[in-house]
Amino acid sequence: MWRRLLSVSGFTLLSRITGLIRDISMATILGSGLMSDAFLFAFLFPNYFRAIFGEGTINPAFLPRYAALHAKGEHEAASRFADRIFSWQMAAQALILVVAMVAMPLLVQVFVPGYTPEQKALTASLARITFPYLILTVVAIQLSAMLNAIEKFWAAAAWSNLLNLSMIATLLTWHWFPSAAYAAAWGVTAGGVAQLVFMLWAGRQEGLHLRLVRLVWTPEVKEFFKAYGVVTFGAASVVVAPLIDFFIASYLAEGSRTALYYADRINQLPLGVLGIALGTVLLPEMSTRLARGDRTGSDAAQNRSAALTLLLTLPFAAAFIAIPGTIMRAIFAHGAFNAHAASLAALALAAYGAGLPAMALVRIVASTFYARHDTMTPARATVTAIVANIALKVLFVWGLHLGVVGVALGTALGAWINVAILTWSGKSQTLLAIETAFVRALPPVLLAAVATGAGAWLGARAASLMVQGHLADMAALAAAIICAGLFYGAVVLMFRSRLPLGRLAR
Repeated sequence: MWRRLLSVSGFTLLSRITGLIRDISMATILGSGLMSDAFLFAFLFPNYFRAIFGEGTINPAFLPRYAALHAKGEHEAASRFADRIFSWQMAAQALILVVAMVAMPLLVQVFVPGYTPEQKALTASLARITFPYLILTVVAIQLSAMLNAIEKFWAAAAWSNLLNLSMIATLLTWHWFPSAAYAAAWGVTAGGVAQLVFMLWAGRQEGLHLRLVRLVWTPEVKEFFKAYGVVTFGAASVVVAPLIDFFIASYLAEGSRTALYYADRINQLPLGVLGIALGTVLLPEMSTRLARGDRTGSDAAQNRSAALTLLLTLPFAAAFIAIPGTIMRAIFAHGAFNAHAASLAALALAAYGAGLPAMALVRIVASTFYARHDTMTPARATVTAIVANIALKVLFVWGLHLGVVGVALGTALGAWINVAILTWSGKSQTLLAIETAFVRALPPVLLAAVATGAGAWLGARAASLMVQGHLADMAALAAAIICAGLFYGAVVLMFRSRLPLGRLAR
């Protein structure tokens, strides 16, 4: 598993680096105001639909079935199954694209009613440019799932870089467009085209392809859509939460949506590189082991992944809570993105950080059910968690007047609720085994997180006393990273025999 994890994590890390460069470019050029808030809706709206019809549904509903056929050596059946699902997907996506393009002004009015008329018009115009990204990326996502199912992970982890590079290119040449917001929007669609071409090439290298075929309703397709419907319902409920974020933020001060976006992007860095990578590798491994009757190996892989997830994400959460202002000012407070905007984003980052480990653990615990073709249980857990998420946000923002902190904190607590429900469901059905190795790893994992947070705070504090001026925040972040890394490394070395290091290859 280590080799596969490093393959996914390496390319995902590259994607996060190019994504960070993209976000810094956006912050510097777009700033935090009307154009930024408008573009972010246009950028994220098709990505929310992607969460419904893309990874959030293709991976749990399609991948285990496709992987099981491959594991049994039924390659032709797997190919026919993939083509049929692809054809149904394309028919649905074409309809969604037409409806969205026609109804975009109405959709903007529904989801961001607090925007000014000028901002609504700009948002609708930008969203019509970016929305075709959805149909382009859905094809790439299915090819990614097929490659993951045969344990070819690199291309599926690498393709997201192309969107980042495309947006960076258009942002740097924004003077050729009506505004920087239009430049970023066209970069999204161009990135979707590049991603599609790349994944078609990568699939062909492994003998995988997708073809449009006549729409037929076979037992396999029926079984898929039964699972797909349940997972789509769950994924749609997940998308409700960020759309509620847009709704709430549209009534907050200008730039609030932008602050939430950049805070979430920093929070997503370790989540994407570490948490999602582990979940991506774990699901096909558990599916394959269970198909072969190896329950013991499946449980062991899941427990090691869960322990490693906490070991790698809890320290980041501690750092985000300890020095959020230093992080956001050093990275984003340049050009049109001023110190006030960075401070607002820092408050949101600290709140998001509290939920970071849970956001990663959700994928690990949900694999208990997806690997057994049970999509209903995770969907129920997700819906319950999202309802709690929304209720908490309403309470925090309009009841306690916490602003962007309330929005982010509702998201964090909702993730922990989701993990708790999934864990309880898995234990009650005797599907989830919490092994001794996982329990033994918890104390040193928690100690490593505390040490990281303390090291980050001490490093930032020391540097701020020694360095003044415009380089103060950069120096403070650098010192925080060094000290946090040293403190974390010391704890890991001291307790390495109790940690899931070196045993993932079993």
